Amino acid sequence: MNCKEGTRHMCSQICELLEKLDAPIYAQPVSLFNGTSIGQHFRHILDFYTSVFKGIPVGIIDFSKRERSPSVEQSPEVAAAAFRQIINKLEAINPQEKIQVRADFSSTSEAGRPLIHSSIARELMFAYDHAVHHMAMIRIGIQHLLPEFYLDEAFGLAPATVKYRKEGVVQKS
Repeated sequence: MNCKEGTRHMCSQICELLEKLDAPIYAQPVSLFNGTSIGQHFRHILDFYTSVFKGIPVGIIDFSKRERSPSVEQSPEVAAAAFRQIINKLEAINPQEKIQVRADFSSTSEAGRPLIHSSIARELMFAYDHAVHHMAMIRIGIQHLLPEFYLDEAFGLAPATVKYRKEGVVQKS
């Protein structure tokens, strides 16, 4: 699977789940998340994908300049529409295109944020890996709020972990 296919798969998987979640549960603060919501985690995933696509026309991706849209945090329908837009934008990009990423190593200073050379494919891979991490947390939040809700056992797992478990090396506890 290449980066476009991986992104399409990730966003489609997210949309499928969003279509099953009610807005009150989606936006409810979760004690395990220090009061943040499942919706905030979806919004955070979206912010990273959106940062990639906003950076392509200017040649610089800046993950620190995220939109943080409250409507995406409150409404699974709004979030699903935004993820579908990411899917629709995939065909127009060249993953091999070079791009720069504005690094951010300090929470106290904007000065001295170096540019790191990268590619669109590499940054889509970063957004994908970042999404997997947050989907694992979303899984925990859903299990906490809706213990009977069914999630595929691979939801929130990295592809390497799924493969590793299929080989029978690690048994689920």
